[in-house]
Amino acid sequence: MFSASLLNPQSPQTVAISALFTNVLVVALIVFLTVAGLVVYNIVRYRAKPGAREPQQRFGSKPLEVLWTVVPLLIVAVLFVTTVRTMAAVDAPRQPDQAPDLIVTGHQWWWEAHYSNGAATAGEIHIPAGRRLLVQIDSADVIHDFWVPQLARKMDAVPGLSGYIWLQANTPGIYQGSCAEFCGAQHAWMRFVVVAEPEADFSAWMNRQSEPAQAPAEGAAADGARLFQTKQCGDCHAILGTAALGRNGPDLTHVASRKSLGSGIDTNDPATLARWIGDPQSAKPGNHMPDSHLTSPEAQAVLAYLETLK
Repeated sequence: MFSASLLNPQSPQTVAISALFTNVLVVALIVFLTVAGLVVYNIVRYRAKPGAREPQQRFGSKPLEVLWTVVPLLIVAVLFVTTVRTMAAVDAPRQPDQAPDLIVTGHQWWWEAHYSNGAATAGEIHIPAGRRLLVQIDSADVIHDFWVPQLARKMDAVPGLSGYIWLQANTPGIYQGSCAEFCGAQHAWMRFVVVAEPEADFSAWMNRQSEPAQAPAEGAAADGARLFQTKQCGDCHAILGTAALGRNGPDLTHVASRKSLGSGIDTNDPATLARWIGDPQSAKPGNHMPDSHLTSPEAQAVLAYLETLK
């Protein structure tokens, strides 16, 4: 299941937000229909008739003034109380007394996720269905906005200031997320998915993602592993179990296991990965990955190596 509908909440937090929206919409509709109905009634009931005298002028009505003062105050008070209760149900603490289960960092223009066991991924966040996770939201450069419409409220990612949200999915599925704050040329392609899966599947995924990469013994993949180090790709990318410790680009330890590349801009297949290696600007114009100036055989060797990282 792949879902992105704003009107189909799939977590306790978004259900609460949806209920608040519905309540406010109903109240606003009642007010609108009441006011519109009174306007139409007065237009019809008191329309001018041929030969009629000027109607008697009345100045003020204390009962009516009390009514249209008290009723709006009651409406605002009810909406205020409902909003505060929703905020209490939805918002994570500003300074939580527990360590976050997951740290998500926004970059131009991709999302990085780090788990408590050392697992790291990019553009693809896994969570256990039915369990609430505390997520810390950070930014590495400019202001971004983390938003999964069906699972959580929006949360700004501000450089130097951590925010916290609850992230939860009622049922297994794949949920679309995006950056909701304009952050540069590729803002529209700063997307990600949240994969909610049964607890056992999530634990297995976490264990696999925390394992170091397997070093290829021979062939083109082994040549690609050496080129990855000599061409200084590890200055920007990290691969667990190797000397590559870069943090400027996505962690590549298990890059071949991801469904997409470039924060949702294309599917993760050999052709797309080769395009990123050979000419990153053609894959996503404006991204911060430099051209490594690899020859065609070198690019194929690096591709062979990255395809082993599952």
